[in-house]
Amino acid sequence: MSRKAVPDVLAPAQLGPVTLRNRIIKSATFEHMSPGAVVSDDLIEFHRRVAAGGVGMTTVAYCAVAPEGRTEADQLWMREEAVPGLRRLTEAVHAEGAAISAQIGHAGPVANGKSNGAPALSASRRINPMGMKVVHAATLADIGRIRTAHGAAARYAIESGFDAVEIHFGHNYFASSFLSPILNRRSDAYGGSLENRARLVRETAAEVRAVVGDSIAVLAKLNMDDGVPGGFWLDEAIQVTKWLEEDGNLDAVELTIGSSLLNPMYLFKGEAPLNEFGAIMPPVMRLGVKLLGKHFLHSYPYEDLFMLDAARQIRANVDMPLVLLGGITDKAAMDTAMAEGFEFVAMARALLREPDLINRIAADHSAKSLCIHCNKCMPTIFYKTHCVLAVPEPPVRPGVVDLSVPESVEMS
Repeated sequence: MSRKAVPDVLAPAQLGPVTLRNRIIKSATFEHMSPGAVVSDDLIEFHRRVAAGGVGMTTVAYCAVAPEGRTEADQLWMREEAVPGLRRLTEAVHAEGAAISAQIGHAGPVANGKSNGAPALSASRRINPMGMKVVHAATLADIGRIRTAHGAAARYAIESGFDAVEIHFGHNYFASSFLSPILNRRSDAYGGSLENRARLVRETAAEVRAVVGDSIAVLAKLNMDDGVPGGFWLDEAIQVTKWLEEDGNLDAVELTIGSSLLNPMYLFKGEAPLNEFGAIMPPVMRLGVKLLGKHFLHSYPYEDLFMLDAARQIRANVDMPLVLLGGITDKAAMDTAMAEGFEFVAMARALLREPDLINRIAADHSAKSLCIHCNKCMPTIFYKTHCVLAVPEPPVRPGVVDLSVPESVEMS
């Protein structure tokens, strides 16, 4: 791979056709601020604060490409009715000097079929272990429809003023379920060999690029490791990233880990806040979390730059721009990422704790994040995502908690 000069993480940078004011991206975290599946004032303020706090680009989480692809019924999905609110959102972020990306995708086996009123879909039939609901195998017609829907979602993103879209190929969502050997038991052109299992992500990236051309940037969020035995792992992720680079449809790839379906805590590291999860659940679910939560919500030791070891192996095999995620909370970690050859860094939990963290780091390069990686922000995804140490908790609305939406837990 070619050697590049080490860039300044705080200096402007080019991402496809878009110039960002720095190389720091607010990674997608489910906000739970879109009642009626449209933008709310709370969602606008959430991203406006991060933009005012200095990031180069903020990412709006879970812009579903189809109604059955939502994690739950109040998740945003890209359609004409959502455009006016999305425009207000992009305008608010642009007014603060930042760019804005829409994370588009289909939740697949992690979707809440009961809430959405439509069956959840995956590469193969299975049972969702959290909701104990049947997930149906996608037909070829489903695959074609969902692939086309990604293009339509990208078109709505352009109409709404977004600077980029990030296609969700991670966390065992729909596309990721095809990549994963443990979830994909198909025998057609989308199953079996890695080339077949990767067919959907390549076709989806091509679909989106064909729609947007060079008008906005196109990124993808790609798993390096599902975190479960028999799942998609690094050796295959290296090859898939090579194919995505050869196809030439992406401006960057954000590297991630974990399965929202099978092992959500693998993405975060740190303690699993079982007591906090249980506290917001109805009594029966609370008992279930107490008795069984430790078998699903595992704890992993936290360390800074916890995805670097895996990500540098992909960095060694491709030249395309890569976004490093995971345990990046200060300038020292950002500088390490730049020195390792990554073009961008992504942050999430630290920006929930301090939306203005990047401004603080720009003013004082020794500034440290106040985030302690307690993961107590995770249960708040059921009632407006926030850091419990930074702001008072909003009241919990009765009846909104549903353990069948573990996919909403995405913060790094």
